[in-house]
Amino acid sequence: MKMEFAIKHTWDGLPVSHEPATIWLKSDNVGLLMEVSAPFFNDPPAPLGEPGKPFSRLWDYEVVEAFFLNDRTGQYLEVEVCPHGQHLLLLLSGRRGVWKEELPLEFEVTRMKNKWEGKAHLPWNYFPPCINKFNAFAIHGSGEERKYEALYPVPQHELQEGQKPDLYTSRRPILLLPYCSKQSYLYRWLLIGKNLKRLTKLKSIIKGCPVSVEKLGYLDF
Repeated sequence: MKMEFAIKHTWDGLPVSHEPATIWLKSDNVGLLMEVSAPFFNDPPAPLGEPGKPFSRLWDYEVVEAFFLNDRTGQYLEVEVCPHGQHLLLLLSGRRGVWKEELPLEFEVTRMKNKWEGKAHLPWNYFPPCINKFNAFAIHGSGEERKYEALYPVPQHELQEGQKPDLYTSRRPILLLPYCSKQSYLYRWLLIGKNLKRLTKLKSIIKGCPVSVEKLGYLDF
């Protein structure tokens, strides 16, 4: 089963004024296929790095991002893909705690005049154990026109006067990541995870993560 997530709001809950960026997730035995379809703004211009290769600080450019979080440990996988073909994968633990970066990725992109599409294959061993939260972003624009759009935005009643989207660093709205329903996300992930290893992992999430990282074959943080 393929799950679809459309990014229809800005980080602070306002509707976007264009066709939303959309992410599809589908599992197989060796990983998670992440497909992206998004408007192409070409703003900022393309990074100088080689297409198909990791590019440091890709979040400063036009990107679609996905975050897979274990909120008990603070460990998460950050996936960034760009319409020009560059990508950036990071494993982090807590605030700014980069554990691994510029992980290799199978990523292909098709770019049209006003739209781009991408496919990225994420190996299962890239994911931290006991994922229980998820969010995604579409980011584009330069300077004062920089736009942050979120799948799960900050609820309007929690916004504070003068609040900015870049809550952890000058450019990256990591703190928006927890704004999703834990139970609804677990259900969505259960639909994605069809093989036995995924179902075992999900049972461990729901029951308090009794299954060891080593048994499931994930990266040992």
